[in-house]
Amino acid sequence: MTEPLVIFPDVERLVVEHLKNRPELTGVLVDNRIPPDFDGTQKAVLVSRAGGVWVEDIHLDQPLVDLEVYGPDKPTAHTVATAARTALFTVRGTTFGTACVTDVSEVDGPRWLPDYLHAAASRYLSTARLSIRPA
Repeated sequence: MTEPLVIFPDVERLVVEHLKNRPELTGVLVDNRIPPDFDGTQKAVLVSRAGGVWVEDIHLDQPLVDLEVYGPDKPTAHTVATAARTALFTVRGTTFGTACVTDVSEVDGPRWLPDYLHAAASRYLSTARLSIRPA
């Protein structure tokens, strides 16, 4: 007997949709694409899948997700980074399409990471591991 096909969610869209509706991130651009006019000084959270693993025997996807957080200066970027960090933990227990997020754990907390492509940018990077099961 064969197992049913597992459909993986777009974890980047899952995180973007969750974060952009959080009140603590009002006024912050949240997306998985850099806007064309981006210069690194806008308040922004850019979401990217950074890897992860599918644990087949327990039907669990564990994607790693990076949050690149920008602001017009270092204190503002740090404030947005901590708000995004807190907001991401509220994704536990939510569903997105055919997936349910069962857990979130921080792999690497917000750390200062200069952006050499955008000289005026203030950027923090953090990585989280989500645990996602088919709903």
